[in-house]
Amino acid sequence: MKKSVEDGLHKAISYTSYRKLISDLIASGKSSGPIQSEDLLNYSKLNDRRMTRLDKTIQLSQQTLLGLKKIDKPITWLVLTEGWCGDAAQTLPIINKIAKESDLITLKIIFRDEHEELMSHFLTNGGKSIPKLLILNSENKVLNTWGPRPNIATKMVQDYKNKHGKLDAAFKQELQVWYNKDKGVNIQENMLGLLTN
Repeated sequence: MKKSVEDGLHKAISYTSYRKLISDLIASGKSSGPIQSEDLLNYSKLNDRRMTRLDKTIQLSQQTLLGLKKIDKPITWLVLTEGWCGDAAQTLPIINKIAKESDLITLKIIFRDEHEELMSHFLTNGGKSIPKLLILNSENKVLNTWGPRPNIATKMVQDYKNKHGKLDAAFKQELQVWYNKDKGVNIQENMLGLLTN
């Protein structure tokens, strides 16, 4: 696994570069990843607009800002994602904003489908769910992981699946409404929990 982590880090890009790359792909009528479809392109367009809005509006809480002061060693946040992923669009801008507040956090992003081997070590219930955040120390050892969504949203997904058997369009709408109302609070709590463990 160490080799696949280091390979990922070698190919990783910054958040700014990721946003530009996704925008450029959209402009040429493409989504990220090997599979191309009208649906994935439309999701990518929607997510690009969503991330632009969140980049402008998201506010970090005082609790988050104070929690970041407790970090005493450099860490890398390596995120596996794709541009068409709705959960990633809702969480990456917040992860980026938190990372920017600390000189000790370096955020790097890679595409899931270009890093199958690394992704295979961090499956969620057997699936390649994204985004997946790996927290690495200065020796690139994985200290902790997070993803694919904040814990309240994870419980919503599980409860809905238990009741209805699968996720449908109505639930996806309900989840987006929750993300909008939550304004990044739950993910900030999750990130603080990871940093203080």
